[in-house]
Amino acid sequence: MKLNYKQFSASGAPLLILHGLFGNLRNWNWHAGELSGDFQVYTLDLRNHGDSPHSPGMSFPEMANDVLEFIDRQGLAAVYLLGHSMGGKVAMELALNYPGNVSRLLVADIAPTAYGEERGDHENVFNGLLSVDPASLASRTEAEQVLAAHVSEPAVRKFLVSNLVKAEEGGYQWRFNLSALHSNYEKLREGVRGDKPFERPALFVKGALSSYIEKQDWPLIQQLFPAARIKTVMGAGHWLHAEKPQVFYKLARDFFSSEEGG
Repeated sequence: MKLNYKQFSASGAPLLILHGLFGNLRNWNWHAGELSGDFQVYTLDLRNHGDSPHSPGMSFPEMANDVLEFIDRQGLAAVYLLGHSMGGKVAMELALNYPGNVSRLLVADIAPTAYGEERGDHENVFNGLLSVDPASLASRTEAEQVLAAHVSEPAVRKFLVSNLVKAEEGGYQWRFNLSALHSNYEKLREGVRGDKPFERPALFVKGALSSYIEKQDWPLIQQLFPAARIKTVMGAGHWLHAEKPQVFYKLARDFFSSEEGG
């Protein structure tokens, strides 16, 4: 699959940034612009998101293969890889199964484990999105009002309706493929898999107010990523890069600039 992307610079080591569920490459414009002073930065729309193609299939192996195809198509050697949430699991899947293509791995607020209903559940979000009739909307504000019955956080509602784009025939349409996201959601809660550990440098960055990475996840993280370190962003939740952008940027820049560990 040929993914939509944006390139921010042409010099430096190649750095790929992968967004999370319901997101798109635009969510990372600020970080990509800042990091482009040191790296050759690419932001990608994963399948069924942003302006990338839609597909009924959406497993982590499929999405990792999409990114691998992008790396090959661009003629890149081993890349630095940064992924948030769902994008973090895609990044882990790629690193574990194609380690020769990844030099360094930064995972933002997600673990390689399978997630149950006790944390990270999006049922309320899907209920809200499926309650919206995009074709009948006159504005994104109307969609926010519908979502309010299901999604309590105003910032999350704003984030979701940013995916509404005007349709040629009138009204709006979702930029992401809502039906595919909904039907594949259980696959997106699965853990990542690989035959061998990823031995190269890895950094897991956790939001202090988030439950996506907990102490019980560390044995599996260390098993799959034995060189992994963890950093915690205080005062931040799951969207740590948006809540504490300067802190997250410095962590990412320092990690990818470091010679430690190869």
